[in-house]
Order: sequence, then structure tokens, then C-alpha cells
Amino acid sequence: MITSIKKHLAEVPYNINLAAPVILGMLGHTLVAFADNIMVGRLGPAELAAVSLGNSFLFIAMSVGLGLSTAITPLIAEADGFKKQFEIKKVFKHGVLICAAVGLVLTGVVFLSVPLLYQMQQPEEVLVFAVPFLTIVGVSLIPLMLFQAIKQLCDGLSRTRLPMYASIIGNLLNVLLNYLLIFGNFGFPEMGVAGAALGTLISRLVMLLLLIAFLKGSPFFAPLLSDLRWSVVSWRFSRRILALGLPSSFQVFFEVTLFTSAIWLSGILGTLHQAANQIALNLASMTYMVGIGLNVAAMIRVGNQRGKRDYKRLNEVAQSIFFLTLVIELVFALGFLAAREVLPALYLDANDPLNRIDNLFVMGLASELLLWAAIFQVFDGLQVVIIGALRGMQDVNFTAYITFVAYWIIGFPVSYYLGLHTALATQGIWIGLT
Repeated sequence: MITSIKKHLAEVPYNINLAAPVILGMLGHTLVAFADNIMVGRLGPAELAAVSLGNSFLFIAMSVGLGLSTAITPLIAEADGFKKQFEIKKVFKHGVLICAAVGLVLTGVVFLSVPLLYQMQQPEEVLVFAVPFLTIVGVSLIPLMLFQAIKQLCDGLSRTRLPMYASIIGNLLNVLLNYLLIFGNFGFPEMGVAGAALGTLISRLVMLLLLIAFLKGSPFFAPLLSDLRWSVVSWRFSRRILALGLPSSFQVFFEVTLFTSAIWLSGILGTLHQAANQIALNLASMTYMVGIGLNVAAMIRVGNQRGKRDYKRLNEVAQSIFFLTLVIELVFALGFLAAREVLPALYLDANDPLNRIDNLFVMGLASELLLWAAIFQVFDGLQVVIIGALRGMQDVNFTAYITFVAYWIIGFPVSYYLGLHTALATQGIWIGLT
């Protein structure tokens, strides 16, 4: 056992070096949502709940697209293991075309889903802000999907830093635009919740343009971007990407829709319950980004070893990442337990004379939800990293079935019953998630 732990520890520096840029890039997206929530929360609980509701719809569409795009990484990692540059270019080209088409389709689906907001028994004061927010931010799915396709190329080649740089710059811009457009600072129009949506759209466009510029200026990537012959499309090769991407997309869809249902259920309980749920969910999402980074590291390393046909080494690197994930998630769980009274105060102003009673209720309820979020951390982090390793093996079908059963045959009925039909209310929803 000691020898095994030493082997795992020896892999830690490389795993962290590979995962850290992905974590920072993904964490940047979540920190922007965190900043959005803090800024919008200053407007009041209804505005905060509106962003939560709007983002829940957007996140379903986004996750379907992102899940599908994950097929690009293991295919490129495998081709890189074989040192086949032509194969890498072929995967990348078809991945970009598929992601562009998916981005357009998902944007249309978001627009068509707006009327559903009125059928979900959500508070009227929340819908007033949620509809324009969703309409504006839905357009950002197109540049986001194109960014994701290029990011998957970088990830598959173990060059995870350039997407991180583009994400950090874009996310800093997003925070600045939110500050200017939500509150109307420095002469900009005061747009409230709609300003947060416009800031997201602009920042995602900038992120895409920055990443393209970074790759074109890179001696490593420039040859891979030349002579791609965009007009020559292989439907057989496209089907290969879709055969890997669609099950992953379904797996992510089943997962994300469960969390969206939690937002919907908490909205039925009322605006304050929905706001408290959003705080706990936003905090859990930030720690989840570490799991996503390790998911990508597992996908890359397993994919490389699969390309080399070195299955003994494949098993070693996968288990080392699982071990690292378990340690990190336990630390996060303890952090949530220790700081559960402090963290909700970052979102709402306890001294706001107009909303003081409501804000105190939301903060108290959010601190209770963080107890469940602490337990939830460990299982959620491990499952996403193990799925990453399976994607590296190009084994994606069975996880979709597991996810469907775990989340919709077991998780949702528990959340629904305990949340709406017992005194546990929002805590009951989180018991189902856990």
C-alpha cells in the first residue's frame, strides 16, 4: 500500500501541471458567474433568482454542446500518441464544423424555450428579469462552441495554457463589463440584469478571437491550422466524432438537467429558496471546476497511453489521478463545513435596509445547504474524473446509462418528494442531489 501511494504521489506534479490551466480556465467561467451573482445580488433576491433561472436554461444547452465537443480531445490525444499530424488536423477540422453547427442549433433552441419559462410556475417578479437575460446570453453559445472546439485541440495535445490565458482575459473583461453595464458606471447605460447578459456575450466573443490569435502566433500550432481544406468533409469521420460525442452529451445532459430541476423545484418553493439554492449551487460549481480539470487530465493521459497501447501505464496514471481527486475533494468538503456561515454573506448584504429580513433568511438557508454540498463534493468530484478516464478509453456509452438511472430514476424523485412534500423543503432537494 505504501509503495502504491508513493507511485501516486510521484504522478502528482505532472497531473497538476496538466490540469491546473484547465482548472483555472474553467474556474474563471465560474468566478464570472460568482461575480455576476454578487453584483446582481446587490439589486435584490428577485434579480439573483432571475439570473439563476436564466442560466439554468442556458447551462442545459451549453452542457449538451460541451459534452459533444469532448469527443475531440481523446481522438486528438490518441492521434498524438501515434504522432499522426494528419489525423490531428482531420479531427480538429471536423470538430470545428460540428461545434459551429451545434452552436447555431442550440441558440435557436434557447430562443424557442423562452415561452417555457412562463409554464414553470416561477415567481412573476423573477420572470420579468429572466426573459431578457436569457434572450441576450443565448447568442453567446455560438462563440462559446467555437472556442470549445479549439480548446479541445489544445487539451488533446497537452497544451492547456493558451485556452487558460484567453479565458482569464475574457473573464476579467466580463467582470469589468458587468460593473459598467449592470450599474451604469462611468457613463454606461444602467441595464441591470440585461447588462450582465450583454457582458457575457461580448466577453465570449473576445475569448474566441484571442484564442485564434494565440494559436496563429504559435510555432507549435501554426502548422496544424494550415491547409485544413474546410470544403472537404468526410461524413464517415464526422460520424466517428458524433459516435463518441453524443453519448457524452447525453451523460452531461442528464446530469445538468437534474441540477436545473433543483433550481425549478426551489423556485416553486419561492424566490428566497431559489436564491439560497443558487448560492450553494454556485459555490459547489466552483469546486467542481477542479474535478473538470482533473477530468481533462485523465482524458489526455489515458488517451495518450491508449494510442501507445501501453495499458499497464494507462492503469497507473488513471489511478494516480483518482487518488489526487479524492484528497482534493476531501479538503473542499472540510472547507465548506468550516466556512458555511461565512460564504453566503459574500452574496447578499445583511445590512440592506430594504431587504434585510429576506437576505438574512437566504443566508441562513444557504449555510444549511452547504452541509449537504460538503458531502456532495467527494462523490461528484470522483465520478467526473472517472468519466474523463473512460472518455480517454473512448468508452462512453455505459456512463450515459449510469447517469440516467442515478439522476433521474433515483435522484430526481427523491428531490421532488422531499423538497415539495416534506418540511425539509430546499434541504430535501439537496438530499436528492447528494
